[in-house]
Amino acid sequence: MKLVVLLIYFAVMIGIGLYCRKHATDVNGFVLGGRSVGPWLTAFAYGTSYFSAVVFVGYAGQFGWKYGIAATWAGIGNAFIGSLLAWVVLGRRTRIMTQHLDSATMPQFFGQRYESRPLKIFASVIIFIFLIPYTASLYNGLSRLFGMAFNIDYSVCIILMAVLTAVYVIAGGYMATAINDFIQGIIMLFGIVTVIGAVLKSNGGFLAALDGLGQISDETVSSTPGIFASFFGPDPLNLLFVVILTSLGTWGLPQMVQKFYAIKDEDSIHKGTVISTFFALVVAGGCYFLGGFGRLFSDQVDVVANGYDSVIPTMLQSLSPMLIALVVILVLSASMSTLSSLVIASSSTLTIDFLKDNFVKDMDEKHQVLTIRVLVVVFIAISAVIALIQYKSAVTFIAQLMGISWGALAGAFLAPFLYSLYWKGTTKISCWVCFIFGSVLMIVDMLVPAILPEIMRSPINCGAIAMLAGLVIVPVVSLVTPKPDKQLVDETFACYEKDTVVPQKTALGK
Repeated sequence: MKLVVLLIYFAVMIGIGLYCRKHATDVNGFVLGGRSVGPWLTAFAYGTSYFSAVVFVGYAGQFGWKYGIAATWAGIGNAFIGSLLAWVVLGRRTRIMTQHLDSATMPQFFGQRYESRPLKIFASVIIFIFLIPYTASLYNGLSRLFGMAFNIDYSVCIILMAVLTAVYVIAGGYMATAINDFIQGIIMLFGIVTVIGAVLKSNGGFLAALDGLGQISDETVSSTPGIFASFFGPDPLNLLFVVILTSLGTWGLPQMVQKFYAIKDEDSIHKGTVISTFFALVVAGGCYFLGGFGRLFSDQVDVVANGYDSVIPTMLQSLSPMLIALVVILVLSASMSTLSSLVIASSSTLTIDFLKDNFVKDMDEKHQVLTIRVLVVVFIAISAVIALIQYKSAVTFIAQLMGISWGALAGAFLAPFLYSLYWKGTTKISCWVCFIFGSVLMIVDMLVPAILPEIMRSPINCGAIAMLAGLVIVPVVSLVTPKPDKQLVDETFACYEKDTVVPQKTALGK
């Protein structure tokens, strides 16, 4: 039954990819779906790119074990900061200015906004370097689940996931990814609610599970009774850093922001904001809420020997075969949707911002699309090889690179992108400083963390601090460096002042 469900799922994904071929004939169509993607597809594409197996298996297990039921705050933050506020603050302005500047990627946006090819190239290099380990980490959460559900080698799972994702992305581009994300999102919504219900039922219901959690103590963490069932958990400060990194971080991730480039119209922004927030509240809130009960299974989990990734699979192993099949499809969906989003962001950035005009002069539309498709294969192959190496050699640091990648990308791009949309005084030099600060800080945290203050030695904390520091660095550097060219800035911001006729129900006349 589990194999039949998987085969049906694979067939649907490939069928959608082939169906969407007509939308992927030029760069605009392949990378942005022709900027005509409606609210449901955009919102689900945003949400499914946000949450992957890393969140469901890795982060939910790790932070649920560390903070108990208080880990749910991370999911709430993902919904209201990472989704609702991101759509409200970035959605409309990103769509308007990127279309005005005719930019399809984040580096291209920076290059056009500041008329700087070096800035564009450096941004594309940062994305290329830090998206690869992030992409490889997506396979990590699947290994234990496939080992629990199927008697097949995990290598087969990695290859299947890589091949299937490559087929539908290459065939249909962004539109195929968006439609598949919608289907995968439905599976994730239904799956997480069902799994939470089953796990709580196996522990006597919500109140009984919460009571059981309140009776668990761990002197190495806290001497306070019932700390794992408390409102803020045993370590509120580090929990706050988790909320900041996983919520505010989406504002600076290229594969997330790029979703706003493709929005169809104003109505899509309003509806997409609501849908995306609801999706994040259910999926992210549900994942961390589920992980919060991990210590109820402490007699079956050996975190020291098997790591935090063993927490969620242990919680699920007693479920019925059909529910386990649903969980496998849920996590596979979460990983594939994020993987497809990442490889489109990586391949389009490398083609449009790095190869085109710099190494291949006058590359036409046809060759750009072909190059993007080839690079999709390359990126997926590299990520699969890294995941296989990690699996075969038990290399653990690759899994930790996901936090480094997220922190470096958001630390480098969040503040420059946000200020570039809103403030005419943002300077090119401030972008350079923030790019270098965010990426170098996270590299230092990875290679020589001992030289940093103790609170910054965790990639989670360091990434959150990098993002917050960028919000200060950009305005301060902009105020003490030469002002940008007034004519260039006025022409760029003129797109916001353009008159648009709307129905009276949207805005009252004079």
